[in-house]
Amino acid sequence: MPKPKKIKEVYLDHAATTYTDPQVVKAMLPYFSEIYGNPSALYHKGLEANGALNDARRSVSKLIGALPENIVFTGGGSESDNLAIYGIAQAHADKGKHIITTAIEHHAVLHPFQELEKQGWQVTYLKVDEQGFIKIDEFKKALRPDTILVSIMYANNEVGTVEPISEIGREILKHRKDNHIAYPYFHTDACQAAEYLSLDVERLHVDLMTINGSKIYGPKGIGMLYVRRGVRIKPQIVGGGQERHLRAGTENVPAIMGFAKALEIAQQNGQKENDRLMKLATYFFKELETKIPKIKLNGPPIGSTRLANNLNIAFDGVEGEALLLYLDEYGIMCSNGSACTSESVEPSHVLTTMGCSAKAAQSSIRFTLGRATEKSDIDYVMKYLPEVVKELREINKINSK
Repeated sequence: MPKPKKIKEVYLDHAATTYTDPQVVKAMLPYFSEIYGNPSALYHKGLEANGALNDARRSVSKLIGALPENIVFTGGGSESDNLAIYGIAQAHADKGKHIITTAIEHHAVLHPFQELEKQGWQVTYLKVDEQGFIKIDEFKKALRPDTILVSIMYANNEVGTVEPISEIGREILKHRKDNHIAYPYFHTDACQAAEYLSLDVERLHVDLMTINGSKIYGPKGIGMLYVRRGVRIKPQIVGGGQERHLRAGTENVPAIMGFAKALEIAQQNGQKENDRLMKLATYFFKELETKIPKIKLNGPPIGSTRLANNLNIAFDGVEGEALLLYLDEYGIMCSNGSACTSESVEPSHVLTTMGCSAKAAQSSIRFTLGRATEKSDIDYVMKYLPEVVKELREINKINSK
């Protein structure tokens, strides 16, 4: 198939990372070379930086319905997940060594739990249905008096499934009340949700919540962990008293200021952008259904229980990695799963857990739209995607003979 004379770049991998919003860059700039002091210093440059840090903490806490002292700034989503999981496990092992999670979590959650299993912890990995939802009844049955932590992601990074976090939180509160205990604590990885969904921690009934700057048009290498007042966690990086002694190291003030601005923009504009992207995703999927036979939408139908920007499509008879590479030749950037496992040849653990065959999982491509995505981008993709799929299916037929 001939390449276009002029290749247009179409970025459809916003679940992997986002560009940094110009407003965010502007908010960061003064803290590189003007307000550059160490926030722990007592002279005026340090006090300036400390004041900015406190402002950012207040801004972030207000956006999620928390208190400033509930916010711990970290080096990103993975660090926040690790701090929540290991921090709770190490601080409360004397109360029980049972944890509940799902089989479709990000590896920043799954890998720490696998390490804890090696150390003698019991982990219940909840199964999900064919759309990626946990079953509340099975969750309730999994709760035990020695369960000290539940970690369930707010929205899945591969298929966009939005889990019923508020309902899970209410069940945990009921379990605590019925058993006269303070456990389990409830953690959610909200990295994918922060751009599109409410983060009100009181409504969600969570005790710990992870957010990552690079998923919300903020800088990379910055994140936060919300820790409810009274929840004790053990620090994983020691050597200083920063972040309430929970994360040692001089604070990355420019990144923190950028993160605070990015979260403010995301939460203020979330509903409007959510509506726009849902219409665009609906248009995209209708085009796919009309012009390409033998495809399947992985995960929930487009609607309120799926992230508005997410389309995960199985192209029968096509090897997903080949499709991804072919599309890149046309300037179209998408993904065949989590960006954190892009070097793996194994089928997606999310899709196989949902009941997809290994073959179907490996034929799937994730398109995630973003703020800069327009209808013209979708039209450009659909100008070439049907023929690329057709060509790859023909190649696959020849190779399978």
